Amino acid sequence: MTRVAVLGEPTRTAGYGLAGVTLLPATTETEVRRQWRELPADVGVVLLTGAAAGALGEECLRTAAVLTVVLPP
Repeated sequence: MTRVAVLGEPTRTAGYGLAGVTLLPATTETEVRRQWRELPADVGVVLLTGAAAGALGEECLRTAAVLTVVLPP
């Protein structure tokens, strides 16, 4: 079964845990990139905060093996 994860600042992503989404907290660009590199193999969709998407960059998101969605501000 494919899981959904949310990556970004804990204050913006914590509520998604109530829906069973895997939380990948990151407050710095370094943490965002580490969480991205270490995505669990069964994650198929990643919701990103705007800051997390900016840290990863368009090229990374375009070539990703998972579906990515940038959350609205």
